[in-house]
Amino acid sequence: MADALLSIVLDRLASLIQQQIHQEVSLVVGVEREIRSLTDTLQIVRAVVADAEKRQMKEELVKVWLERLKDIAYQMDDVLDEWSTSILKSQIERADSPSMSKKKVSSCIPSPFICFKRVAGRRDIALKIKDIKQQVDDIANQSNRFNFTSRFSNEEPQRLITISAVDISEVCGRDEDRDTILRHLLGKSCEQNLGLYTISVVGMGGVGKTTLAQLAFNHHKVKAHFDKRIWVCVSDPFIPVRIFRDILEALHENSSDVHNPEVLQQKIQTCIEGKKFLLVLDDVWNEDYQLWEQLKNCLKCGGGESRILVTTRNASVARMMMSTYVHPLQSLPLDQSRALFSQIAFFRKGTEKAEELKEIGEKIADKCKGLPLAVKALGSLMQTKDNKEDWENVLNSELWELDVFEKKLSPALLLSYYDLPPPLKQCFSYCAVFPKDRTIEIDELIRLWMAQSYLNSKAGREMETAGREYFENLAARSFFQDFEKDEEGDIVRCKMHDIVHDFAQILTNNECLILEDDGENLKQSLSLQKGRHATLIVHESEGLSFSFNNVGNLHTLLIVSNIGPFLPDSFQQFKYLRAMDIRGSDSIVELPREVGEFIHLRYLNLSYCKRLETLPETISDLCNLQTLNIRCCWRLLKLPQGIRNLISLRHLEMNGGHPGLVSLPKGVGRLTSLRTLSVFIVCNEEDANEGCKIEELGNLKELRGELEIRGLGTVEDAGEVEKAELKDKKRLHYLTLDFFSWAQVEGMKMKHVAEALQPPPNLKSLGVKWYCCPEWPNWIIRSSLIQLKRLQLSRCQCQCLPPLGELPLLESLKIDNMNNVKYVGAELLGSLSLIAFPKLKHLSFVSMEEWEKWEVEEEKGRKVMPCLRSLELNSCQKLAVVPDHLLRRTPPLVLSIGECPLLEHTSNHPLFLSSFLLLQLSHLFIYFFHFPLLFMYLFVYVFWQFPNF
Repeated sequence: MADALLSIVLDRLASLIQQQIHQEVSLVVGVEREIRSLTDTLQIVRAVVADAEKRQMKEELVKVWLERLKDIAYQMDDVLDEWSTSILKSQIERADSPSMSKKKVSSCIPSPFICFKRVAGRRDIALKIKDIKQQVDDIANQSNRFNFTSRFSNEEPQRLITISAVDISEVCGRDEDRDTILRHLLGKSCEQNLGLYTISVVGMGGVGKTTLAQLAFNHHKVKAHFDKRIWVCVSDPFIPVRIFRDILEALHENSSDVHNPEVLQQKIQTCIEGKKFLLVLDDVWNEDYQLWEQLKNCLKCGGGESRILVTTRNASVARMMMSTYVHPLQSLPLDQSRALFSQIAFFRKGTEKAEELKEIGEKIADKCKGLPLAVKALGSLMQTKDNKEDWENVLNSELWELDVFEKKLSPALLLSYYDLPPPLKQCFSYCAVFPKDRTIEIDELIRLWMAQSYLNSKAGREMETAGREYFENLAARSFFQDFEKDEEGDIVRCKMHDIVHDFAQILTNNECLILEDDGENLKQSLSLQKGRHATLIVHESEGLSFSFNNVGNLHTLLIVSNIGPFLPDSFQQFKYLRAMDIRGSDSIVELPREVGEFIHLRYLNLSYCKRLETLPETISDLCNLQTLNIRCCWRLLKLPQGIRNLISLRHLEMNGGHPGLVSLPKGVGRLTSLRTLSVFIVCNEEDANEGCKIEELGNLKELRGELEIRGLGTVEDAGEVEKAELKDKKRLHYLTLDFFSWAQVEGMKMKHVAEALQPPPNLKSLGVKWYCCPEWPNWIIRSSLIQLKRLQLSRCQCQCLPPLGELPLLESLKIDNMNNVKYVGAELLGSLSLIAFPKLKHLSFVSMEEWEKWEVEEEKGRKVMPCLRSLELNSCQKLAVVPDHLLRRTPPLVLSIGECPLLEHTSNHPLFLSSFLLLQLSHLFIYFFHFPLLFMYLFVYVFWQFPNF
């Protein structure tokens, strides 16, 4: 962590010096010399940090030295942030100056008070830098006594050299995994001709990858099937020559006198040519394809059913090897984890003693969360303990507090940790701030990393992009698990294994704290002066009972549960906060004015603060703020006018259906860094001086993801709408156009406005609401949204539906409350393509009160909705017939009908029921709100006539 912190500080120093030159914002005389000297000293210290971090586990004095270094690095980061903020505020002041122009900037003279305040602030920063320079000099001198090795030290946790032998009687719970691997080892595959058949077992350290490979390698069917079996422990680094020599020795060939790679390859090829071989490459770390290619090319001469079995912690290794099959190895199930623990812990213990300790033992085993290495480590520990009190002490201890964790678990995890580059080490260890078993939102995690300045955004790469790459790298290395993915296959949520979380806690020591208020105030005296990131878990509805002395150094404050009256009393202490998450507080009606003093704040989550009514104008002083989340703050009526000064704001999260928020302040268009803007509310004519006009959207060129535009019904000038440049926002994927207004413009004017609102071509989801014109805009008639997957048309006044059947990727279509539509027919299908609605799976019509007739006919050679899986018809009062064509489905259709009286009446006829049943409808959900007795009759009739239905 110290290495990453120093890297951040050095990068910021270099950046700020450049800004100082460019902006002509100088500090006091002489401080530049201090900064250059400080930079040189920090670089010298950083050169030995890698060695210090590896020695801290064994040497207490080194650990103390590192903690002091990290504390100084945090102080330096705080000072540099103050300096950066002063430069940023100077930019904002110049932009706000009424005399601002390109010619007059240099002549603009601020008031004497502002000048004095600036000079005093810069002098204060300069003094702090000088003080930190002295501390860095002291710690650099102290480092000499430790004889650190400059980067990079070769001393690492010892890597265990694995062998193929395994005691099957000591293995629990891997039968299914073993059988899956055996099927791929022994089965014939059509993929064989594509190259070497490679099977990769991927999982976190200690999960049992090597054991699984040993089980497969020694299985009697494998021994009989392959002519040659070869086991090589690769570890790191991946050196082809060494692997060649190991392979030769496993083939019982003498390699001791051969050093030439070419000769080694020829010898291997002679041994395996035309023979079925199994090669196990255990513990592979390297992702370099060129090194792998040398080995792969050497092995291609083997028999047609040869196999390579790889174990690795990194999914990227499996991808690099172009594995034919990747087997993600999960933790042991609870019962098998307990069985393994009992097998070890109760060895040579009598039946009576085992029975006495069984219940406690099961709870201890559960602490391991299915990680075999942890189960074995704790089982071995308990094997030496017979006293029930000793067992209870282990049960009640945090796993990371036990010596066995440091001796047996940490080394296995340290290998993965040391394999990370410094920025990823920092990002991983920061995750210790989350409570155990917490579901982590990936976007939230990335924004928290951004708030701490952990993400490298050099070379024009966005911080969000870097954060996603960092996460995917950590996920590939098995630092995260239990992934939840969206429809596009991107990971949106995950968890950390408890053992990995414990390891992160050890790395962060007193930096990341999780404090729990258990109602008995057991931790009131806990000092947070060394803590930099804290999560507070509150169980009592009365609020927090902690003593918050010495909390001024906190950079992160996350509060879980209701926080009661905490904020008004303690708000001013957290002056160095980068991230504050107080979501779900029922106590906050108004955010205190003091929030404006949190100049370092970059992440503020106020979501689900349901009583929050106002945000203070002082929030406009948070010029570093990147994320503001006010989702589900239902009573929040407006945003501060000064929000336009939040020029660093990248993510403004709000609710589309917000009942209170009626407008956005004028000047939102100045927030050119915005990536996320959930809702854009167009002001009406009455609020034109204070509200936000549609044309301000044109400045927000970086918008992406989801956007709802409300209040479009008041816009009359299509020219203003064109300035919004909606069609150029190509990274918007989810868009809602809401034309609702109490004072609607004339219909054809609305059509011109809608024409100018042409959505971007990459849109995946679109909603159009309250469109009050008889004609659809051309962009929807032309079906130009070729990437669209979901579409909702709601409360629109058009008399017919557009030709949506031309949309090639549309999967879900919902049409509701369109009361001018009486007929649906060929116009919906379109006429250009051979297949109408080629991808449509879900079709829904709701509250179509005037809809009378629905015709769907397949012309010769043309198909209609071939992929349809579900059809919903609800509150369609006048619709009498469902097109027979839609009911002829294979696989069967899911049909939902509710509050459709004529359909319900028609369904009473036996022929109607028979058509459904003979057409193999898998489900028929009919909700008879008007005719409950008829429903009962039909229910009995179906099971009487069709007992097998």
